[in-house]
Amino acid sequence: MRYYRLPWSFTDNAISWLEVTTSCNLACKGCYRPKHGGHKSLEKIREDLDVFEKHRKSDCISVAGGDPLVHPEIVEITRMIRERGWKPVINTNGLALSRELLRKLKSAGVFGFTFHIDTSQKRKDSPVAAAEGDHNALRQRMAEMLAQAGGISCAFNQTVSSTTLSQVPEVVAWARRNPEIVHTVVFILYREPRLYGDFDFYAHGRKVPLAATYEKTSDWAGNRALKASDVIKQIRKVEPGYEPSAYLNGTEDPESTKWLIATRVGNERETFGYVTPRFMEAVQQGHRLLRGRWLSYSSPRFLSAGGKAALAFSLIDRGMRKAAKRFLQSALRAPSTLARGTHLQTFTIIQPVDILPDGRMNMCDGCPDITVHEGRLLWSCRLEEVKKYGCFVNAAPRDAA
Repeated sequence: MRYYRLPWSFTDNAISWLEVTTSCNLACKGCYRPKHGGHKSLEKIREDLDVFEKHRKSDCISVAGGDPLVHPEIVEITRMIRERGWKPVINTNGLALSRELLRKLKSAGVFGFTFHIDTSQKRKDSPVAAAEGDHNALRQRMAEMLAQAGGISCAFNQTVSSTTLSQVPEVVAWARRNPEIVHTVVFILYREPRLYGDFDFYAHGRKVPLAATYEKTSDWAGNRALKASDVIKQIRKVEPGYEPSAYLNGTEDPESTKWLIATRVGNERETFGYVTPRFMEAVQQGHRLLRGRWLSYSSPRFLSAGGKAALAFSLIDRGMRKAAKRFLQSALRAPSTLARGTHLQTFTIIQPVDILPDGRMNMCDGCPDITVHEGRLLWSCRLEEVKKYGCFVNAAPRDAA
């Protein structure tokens, strides 16, 4: 594969995933998390952080749940993470985020937010949303709130099903108009057992109803499991030059792309190009050399300056020269291009667990979303299996069971 394989591993990774609560103030279609169970104590959270510190070198801690903003100690949790030297990034639906809470979180050292907003949710702050584009006004408000606070990374997650796949371009087009305040958009491909085909599922040798773990999904979830290539085709409808530069492969199928990362170089009007695998490698290795860790989220300040850095990289990278040439042509046509700024903006596609025809589970190799459960490091997307059955569930084709 021509892309740069990110050098992240199980114990040496850019990101780790800290679940601080199982409580949530939304019920998303297809969710596999319970909405109750309560908050972890600060003591338990410290223990989880101790496990990360001992067994997993990371740049960033993704604070998740449930929804972490409903945890009454979220400000103190953020401070604990920052004081240990990690970047705290809060994964939230944003419903509980007020300007006052944002001020406190910034004071505690929050690095960024990743907002989960999509049509799987019935939201009181965006009540009329029949399509993904209808949520863009809400996304804009969230991004502007962070921009006004200053210096905070802003990302958005969107779960994509075969029903909502065709709506991806609406979100990409919106993000492209706002590169200064929208730094990352992540498209997460929806998964649930019925989309895999005819499999039975087993825990400790007993058949288990894995499908019961998931919320009733109605028509939103669609009828097939998507691949990263499906989303790429949709993105290219509005970004014809969209080209990934880095990836993570699968544990069982090394040719599969589980995380696929593409970083745009441009402003609110034009895309000059996408960074190359060589540039991505230079950024990762440079951060490792200077900070001792693989890079996860970048600061808004770096992203605003990073566009020019990427163009300058064309002096040693032939792949970046087309982007530099487009930038210079634009500046000659309209000198205001120089004043607009050139930003880096990332579009990521995550293809979660896939079940191969023989029943093997193809996970993300070097997964950034590894969490802690009872002192063990586990894939967060399969945590409920361990909680419910005491182990990861195995799959078997029905005709071979």
